[in-house]
Amino acid sequence: MSTLAPRVLLVEDEEHLAQLVQRYLERDRFEVCIIGDGNQAVEVAQQWQPDVIVLDLGLPGMDGVEVCRRVRTFSDCYVIMLTARAAEVDKLVGLSVGADDYVTKPFSPRELVARVGALLRRPREVVGGDRAAGQGLSIGTLRIDVAAREVHLGDELVDLTRTEFEVLVALAARPRMVFSRRRLIDDVWGRDWVGDEHLVDVHIAHLRRKLGDSSDPAFIRTVRGVGYRMGPGR
Repeated sequence: MSTLAPRVLLVEDEEHLAQLVQRYLERDRFEVCIIGDGNQAVEVAQQWQPDVIVLDLGLPGMDGVEVCRRVRTFSDCYVIMLTARAAEVDKLVGLSVGADDYVTKPFSPRELVARVGALLRRPREVVGGDRAAGQGLSIGTLRIDVAAREVHLGDELVDLTRTEFEVLVALAARPRMVFSRRRLIDDVWGRDWVGDEHLVDVHIAHLRRKLGDSSDPAFIRTVRGVGYRMGPGR
């Protein structure tokens, strides 16, 4: 993020809502660009290079999931998905293409601004400290190159989003520790993050799927009633 005002691309076709959110964001000194069409949003994101995209799921031209998928081919900016549908499948689909957070309509503009601010205050250095960055991390056949931000499973490169990578490093850097949802949020999203802590479960589910760890987890174990920890790998 630059030293200038952080840029927020607000992709929302409800004009009244978009203008309301814009006022709240600008009050907190964000620079805001409003786009109401999915196709145009991809073009503007590529040219304007926002720090955060607030992205409605239901858009004319191209829906929010496809917009997010295309943005992720050229940008690792933070993405907050807005959805009017509370069904968990919508949240899962949105996050599976690289969204970092979601907000369900109706929402408080103050809460949304707080979420944007919390994302931008996330530590730029990956969780895990100098030891992890200097030496890398290995769990069985899983190798994490922290400096290069790459994960290999055997000889295969695993394509992770920025948030998925940071969750994995947080767990792998302290493999004997059991992390509660709140602890993972504090370490990855930051202590001032507010929202649904089950967001952690969504990212864990995507990590397990990408690591081939869904049916019999070898890398990320659930500690019932507590949270998550690394397993021995395979």
